[in-house]
Amino acid sequence: MSLTPEQVIASHKASVETLFGLTNKAFESVEKLVELNITATKAALSESAEHTHALLSVKDAQELLALQAGLFQPLAEKTAAYSRHLYEIASSTGTELGKAFEAQAADAQRKFVTLVDTAAQNAPAGSETAVAVVKSAVAAANNAFESVQKAVKQAADVAEANFNAVSSQAVSAAKTASKKARAA
Repeated sequence: MSLTPEQVIASHKASVETLFGLTNKAFESVEKLVELNITATKAALSESAEHTHALLSVKDAQELLALQAGLFQPLAEKTAAYSRHLYEIASSTGTELGKAFEAQAADAQRKFVTLVDTAAQNAPAGSETAVAVVKSAVAAANNAFESVQKAVKQAADVAEANFNAVSSQAVSAAKTASKKARAA
């Protein structure tokens, strides 16, 4: 089976379209990261100015300690929120790129299976065993690929659950520390 020039051109066109699609997704992700960082930086500067003004108006040590204690909990919550946003951006970009990869892999598998089937139909008599071995190898490779995809998905789900648990524990610890500091 030989490829026609039209098939080669169509294949290249599809590859270029996929490349541009993935590039656009990568730039969208970078835009989201830049926007997140600009927003976080603006908020940090504003809060720093407010905190500095509050520090300058402190009249005694107890008021200073209370002011400092009140700073820790919001800081921990904001840090956890920033981390969650960052994780969401990375996760959604990874998911989109993974979907594109899966689509390309499925298309390549489908084309390869078609090629094997065409070759099997045109194989000389007596080569049935070799064709069966090739088909079996292709099926085993497809099963292995699907198993790897499932394992990666499970690992990503576990990582996300762990990330969420650590974030909530950090915020809880900051709340507890802030309460103890205020009480002291």
